[in-house]
Amino acid sequence: MRIFDAHCDVLWKMWENRVLSFKDSEELHVTWDGLKQADAKVQCFAVYVPEKVRKESAFHVALEMIDLFYEKILRRFPNMKLVTTKKEISDLKQGQIGALLTLEGCDAIGDDLEKLRTFYRLGVTSVGLTWNHANAVADGILEERGAGLSSFGREVVRMNNDHFIWTDVSHLSVKGFWDVMEIGDYVIASHSNCKALCSNPRNLSNDQIQALIQKNAAIGVTFVPQFLSAGQETKISDVIRHVEHYCTLGAVNHIGFGSDFDGIEHTVADLGRYEEYSNLVNSLLKYYSETEVKGFLFENFYSRFPR
Repeated sequence: MRIFDAHCDVLWKMWENRVLSFKDSEELHVTWDGLKQADAKVQCFAVYVPEKVRKESAFHVALEMIDLFYEKILRRFPNMKLVTTKKEISDLKQGQIGALLTLEGCDAIGDDLEKLRTFYRLGVTSVGLTWNHANAVADGILEERGAGLSSFGREVVRMNNDHFIWTDVSHLSVKGFWDVMEIGDYVIASHSNCKALCSNPRNLSNDQIQALIQKNAAIGVTFVPQFLSAGQETKISDVIRHVEHYCTLGAVNHIGFGSDFDGIEHTVADLGRYEEYSNLVNSLLKYYSETEVKGFLFENFYSRFPR
C-alpha cells in the first residue's frame, strides 16, 4: 500500500531545532526510517514560516527551510527524490520515495510575484494561500474580518494556474475559499476535515466539500486531534468517521490524507508517528475495498497532480 501524504511540517521543526536528525529522531513524527517502514511513496514537505518571524525576514526564513530540505534531506538520503511532475513520481524506483515541496501560506512572498516564481523554480508545486491569519493574498480562517482574495491574491491563483501548481485552500477564509472555486484550475485541500463532525473553523462545510468534488479536487483527511473530535482523546476510529462522511457526500474518489505530522503536539492514539500509518491502513481495510483504500492512500492525490 503506497502512501501519498499531502502535508507535514518537518522542515519547520528542523528549522526550529537544527540538531534534529531526519534519519531517526525521536522528536520528529516523520523520519527517513519511518517513511521506509510505512511504505511511503510521496511525502509533501511544507514550508511554513511561523508568525513570530518579522515580515521583512519571512522570505529569507522560507529559503532557509528550503535549504534544509535540499541539504539535510535530499542530499543525505539519495533515495529521497524531489518530484515535480506525475512522470517523476511514476518513475520512482523500488526503495525511492518522492518528496514534494509545498508552501503553507504566502506570507513569505509578501506582495511580490517574483518571490513566488522563485519558489516555483526551487521546486514548490503546491501553494497554500494563507495560514490562519491575513496576508497580502487573502484572509485566513481565523481572521475576524473574513475577507476573500485580494486583487494580488487573484494574480497568485492565476499564476498557479499558468504554472500547473496546486492552489491549496486549507486554512483559507470561507470567502477566500469560494473565490478560489471561481478562478482556480488545480485546487486541493491538503489537510482539512469535516465541520459536520467537528465544528472547528478549520474544517470544511458540506457545501465546501461538494464544491471541491465538483472541482475534481483531492481532499486530505488530517490527523490533527482538534479537527477530528471535541473529545479528550482521539482514535483511529475518529479518522475513519471523517473518511466515511466524505464518502457519504460522494468524495470516495477524492479522499487522501494530509497528516500534519510535526505540525501538532498531540496525536491520535496509535497514529503518532509516520511508521504507525500501518495501523490506519489495517483499520481502513475493515470497512473499504482494497481499491478504495489504495485510492485514499495514494491514487486520489497522485491522479490529480497537475503536470
